[in-house]
Amino acid sequence: MADLLWHDGINGLEIALLILFVILFSQIAVGFCTAIAGFYVINRGGDSRRITATLSPDEPLRMASTAVIMPMFNEDVSRVFEGMRVIYRSVQETKQLEHFDFFFLSDSNQPNQWIQEELAWVELCKQVGGFGKIFYRKRRNQINKKAGNVADFLRRWGKSYRYMVVLDADSIMTGQALVQLVALMEKNPTAGIIQTAPRIANGETLYARVQAFANRLYSPLFLAGLNYWQQHDGNYWGHNAIIRVQPFMEHCALPDLPGTEPFGGRILSHDFVEAALMRKAGWAVWLAGDIEGTWEEGPPTLIDSAKRDRRWSQGNMQHTWLLTAKGFKAANRFHLFTGVMAYLSSPLWLLFLILSTIAAFNTVTGEPELSTPSVGGTSLGYPLQIPEALTLFIFTMTLLFLPKIVSVLVTTGDRAEAEKFGGRVRLALSAFFEIAISVLLAPINMMFHSKFVLFTLLGQGVSWVTQRRDTDEDGVDWREAIITHGGQTGFGIVWGLSALILMPTFFWWLSPVLLGLLVSIPVSIFLSKTSVGVRARELGLFLTPEESQPCYELRRLRQNLAECYRHLQPFRTAARGLRIVAGSARSLCERDARGAAASASRDR
Repeated sequence: MADLLWHDGINGLEIALLILFVILFSQIAVGFCTAIAGFYVINRGGDSRRITATLSPDEPLRMASTAVIMPMFNEDVSRVFEGMRVIYRSVQETKQLEHFDFFFLSDSNQPNQWIQEELAWVELCKQVGGFGKIFYRKRRNQINKKAGNVADFLRRWGKSYRYMVVLDADSIMTGQALVQLVALMEKNPTAGIIQTAPRIANGETLYARVQAFANRLYSPLFLAGLNYWQQHDGNYWGHNAIIRVQPFMEHCALPDLPGTEPFGGRILSHDFVEAALMRKAGWAVWLAGDIEGTWEEGPPTLIDSAKRDRRWSQGNMQHTWLLTAKGFKAANRFHLFTGVMAYLSSPLWLLFLILSTIAAFNTVTGEPELSTPSVGGTSLGYPLQIPEALTLFIFTMTLLFLPKIVSVLVTTGDRAEAEKFGGRVRLALSAFFEIAISVLLAPINMMFHSKFVLFTLLGQGVSWVTQRRDTDEDGVDWREAIITHGGQTGFGIVWGLSALILMPTFFWWLSPVLLGLLVSIPVSIFLSKTSVGVRARELGLFLTPEESQPCYELRRLRQNLAECYRHLQPFRTAARGLRIVAGSARSLCERDARGAAASASRDR
């Protein structure tokens, strides 16, 4: 890059471009090296030092009291309680139910929601015999969001349990996975947190299915590499993980950051910080990426994904305060730094492209040239001279896409594994289309993240809202798409026309970025369509093992929810206040709402 920039001397603009390039390229290189390390680990038969290797298959399981907790905030009651029903039944089938208790921890702030949740809890307990095993807690003061909800649980019940498994409202875990986590904690008394790697499941829109496919296909390589270098200095992702309660209560209380929100005040993204505090206290944090039977659900649309990233962006930017905190391990500082860079890299990339555009325009206006592509080159041992720009482009593309190509080759090399993705041909086609879609989405996400970081720097905080986990059949409408992506499209048009008029050569180098911005509106609408996602599944595209060979728990959840939603009816308002009449059928599922409400009243 330096050779490319400094053919004709050095100026301030070129120095800035080189600094930005080094920062951005380093981030790509870290991901590439992690994936290649993962390929090395998988190719040699796995990592013998992984946490799951400490537990022999024929070893008697040692269990201990464990709380399975599910914080929730104005969630779809049917999905939450049917999800817990599936988890409860799955644990029951392992014959280890006596060691587990289950908690719904509600921060819902809508009266209708409270009624639905309480009725659904009573009915669930009746149907599975869960009184004394399944508990519901509605917190009055919603302090510090999810972290405060968990802290409230620990103050009230923490001393009664040795471990707790933290779930999200869309989490599903098999009983076997939960039992395995508890047994691993008992086997490894220095372990403070064991984090599983949840797969993405139950997506219907094309966007959700593409994300699930990428997660399932590419993650094994990255997870193996990540665990290989971090070992017991792992990270916590906030859900689908088991935590040793006593050290968590003693050492993981979150500090208030200096100043006010959004940079200061209460920590929004608590999980990375809790992992760092646990390691600071001497407890190990492990990633168990090879534990099966752990899932979550992703955002159904690009716009919903951006809304989630808005919250995550602010939370991760807060971690800049903690990069130099006393006592943190080097690996945890690196985790915090990569979390910051996950969002800060977007405005840096945008700045790099803008400065490159200015430098290119300077060649037209008579200022010192950015480069002279025809001069110099890299011979690579052959008479042919390759310009530095092309060499750099090929090398960068290799680092970006080689891990994905290796993942495809590793999977297609195992015929049985490839069949879970629809076969080798469909797997290769799906990977090709996923790469094409990711290229289009990259500049769109760059603009989103740049905007989020800018808003955070300007002091605009984010409110706590319910995450949408499903969408209408028609997906995102044109009005929402235009409002959301209109600025990106306009920016791309002005940027592209300026480059085309002043320097057509640079326009073509910039075209992959411009294309994503110009088609952001139709792409967002197209990816949000459930009908398109269903059609892709029928064609065998973007299939995952969760779709082609779903386990019993996922099939049970889908069947239960289908039955619930089949009986869904609108709410009605009574004269003496708002009561749930037919709508509660969605949460009760197996009784009509009036009978369930009467049963709940008699119990009280």
